[in-house]
Amino acid sequence: MREAAIVAFAQSASLRREMDRNEVEILIPVIHELRTSAGLGNEDIDFVCSGSSDYLAGQSFAFVAGLDAVGAWPPVCESHVEMDGAFALYEAWVKIQTGSADLALVYGFGKPSMGDLPITMALQLDPYTQTPLWPDAVSMAALQARMCMEGGVCSEAEMAARAVRDRRNAKQNPKAQLKGDFEVEALLAEPHLVSPLRRHDCAPISDGAAALIIASAERARQICQRPAWIRGFEHICEPQDLGVRDLLRSRSTELAAQHAGANRGKIDVAELAAPFTHQEILVERALGLGDEVSVNPSGGALAGNPLMAVGLARIGEAAARISSGEADRAVAHATSGPCLQQNLICVLEGD
Repeated sequence: MREAAIVAFAQSASLRREMDRNEVEILIPVIHELRTSAGLGNEDIDFVCSGSSDYLAGQSFAFVAGLDAVGAWPPVCESHVEMDGAFALYEAWVKIQTGSADLALVYGFGKPSMGDLPITMALQLDPYTQTPLWPDAVSMAALQARMCMEGGVCSEAEMAARAVRDRRNAKQNPKAQLKGDFEVEALLAEPHLVSPLRRHDCAPISDGAAALIIASAERARQICQRPAWIRGFEHICEPQDLGVRDLLRSRSTELAAQHAGANRGKIDVAELAAPFTHQEILVERALGLGDEVSVNPSGGALAGNPLMAVGLARIGEAAARISSGEADRAVAHATSGPCLQQNLICVLEGD
């Protein structure tokens, strides 16, 4: 295996609605900040990979417009995944492992405020038996939350405690959308959005983008004083049909963490992209996180949820804490699909 590390990270602010900028205009300053911080130009990049969704933009091949933010010259090998940018990072990591690239730029972007996101997410479901019913994403998550509560996995108070923690942590994150000091009792007094979920249990709808640069060992040490080394990387997908998988646990997260070696050492920081409070609990349990681990110091997805960039941002936030010396070992999580269908785990370490 070739050593590879994250050497630079940048992201936009997560906003409920970008009134004046399109997706490319959101992305351009992020790419500029990334290159400036790394001291790199277009000619230094061997591979570019992006993550986005044409369904959010409402037109075919909308992701091609994102290349306007990167630049068309000089020509470079480019790829795209119709998923979160975290999965684009996995493709770039594989590219480095094969020796096809030494330096890769990865980005994810989305502007879900242009449509009805909870309904749009129904397009991820089985096209024959589920999508024609158009169940919205919040209602699907509420079914899982109800099962978790009745199965003894979590309580409404424990779910609210995650929202309180993440919003409190987000006060230190200038890019976060939701932040502040809240009390569990006050949150539980709010009405249900879709029982048993209240508004604080759901990640906000956010427009935004994130980008990072991944490099082979030789290039990483030239660019960054303390690279965030990728020591493990895996993603596992569970069946699409909700009736054939255990919704009271995140088995794919467990397997991905096992294969990535998350349990082979002490974890200082964990950044989780779970978009609902009960799912955050499921991921914490799957990773075996204890009280000694700083979970979502950036606020996580519950503080800012730019679709197609939120998972990449979690990896970037974890890497930033490694590079700054705040942490020696971190685990980052990304997810895709309804009820934690597919989960990615990235384990990062400092020198």
